[in-house]
Amino acid sequence: MLITNANKITRYYKALVDRESNYVGIFYVGVKTTSVFCIATCRARKPKFENVEFYTTFKDALEAGYRPCKICKPTENATVAPKQVEDAIKMVRSNPKSKISDEQLRSNKISPELVRRWFNKNYGMTFQTFQRMYRVNNALLELKSGKQATDTAFDTGYESLSGFGYTYKKLVGKSPKHSVNKSVILISRTTTPLGPMFICANDEGICLLEFVDKQKLETEFTDIQNHLNARIIAGENNHIKQVKVEIAEYFSGQRKTFDVALNMPGTNFQNCVWSSLLDIGYGETISYQDQAEKINPPKALSTVVSANSSNRIAIIVPCHRVISPNGKLTGSGEGMERKRWLINHEKENLK
Repeated sequence: MLITNANKITRYYKALVDRESNYVGIFYVGVKTTSVFCIATCRARKPKFENVEFYTTFKDALEAGYRPCKICKPTENATVAPKQVEDAIKMVRSNPKSKISDEQLRSNKISPELVRRWFNKNYGMTFQTFQRMYRVNNALLELKSGKQATDTAFDTGYESLSGFGYTYKKLVGKSPKHSVNKSVILISRTTTPLGPMFICANDEGICLLEFVDKQKLETEFTDIQNHLNARIIAGENNHIKQVKVEIAEYFSGQRKTFDVALNMPGTNFQNCVWSSLLDIGYGETISYQDQAEKINPPKALSTVVSANSSNRIAIIVPCHRVISPNGKLTGSGEGMERKRWLINHEKENLK
């Protein structure tokens, strides 16, 4: 939303001039003379007051026609976890069997209140829930390797087998005894020049890659859990680590094809349509009609459009490369401005 309150505009401009870090993510400033937008701490020379306008989200700035500043990288740095949060996450990953207490955070100069606020805002869960998910995922791996539930429970920091079993069943869906063959879907988060994205994967590959502000994201989470008969819990596997590297390479212009394994549960028709998307080359665009005609047997245009909109793996399964016959951009889960950015990004790197 464009900010029109005069007092707020004056306050935000002063924060921009003073590079106040506590305003990072609170506003995004569009510079009319350069057509770029920035965050409060940008190191670039400050524009004049009459040449700026302020927005509440970077998506609003994108839709207004502004490009992300290459100096402050607003869509990445406004959504990246603060150092204290990164340190807290490292503590969890380094100690997957232990519960990290508020006292331990404070002893490492980490504010528990800051960590809690960030997790609620950016993951939609508490830091304690995030920890429990990591511990249960570690426990599941140990149970699959043949370790006894009792040993796993006490090694993971639980004081009783019943407490471990209750938490485990709540997150995984089955008791430790009956879940050795149970699959889980791991979820992680990464930042990009167009905003943060959620990544979901199981043992077979990536099953979701979406911008965190996508509409109907909750529906997609429900769909993959139903399709794969698995629960989503926080964690990382090799597929997630690989896709983070490949997505970063794509946005830097170094990667034009992806190697990470994909797991795309859906109907036979949906998989046929999604496969046709994978055939569209980097930097190319085709129309929905062209896509529909290439599918054998040919299907109604509306059903192809619907299947495209059901794609849960953005960028890698490139529905952004499908446009209308007259060249206009339509029907993108990423949003029109993101779609335009991705198409231009690929064309520029082809040169």
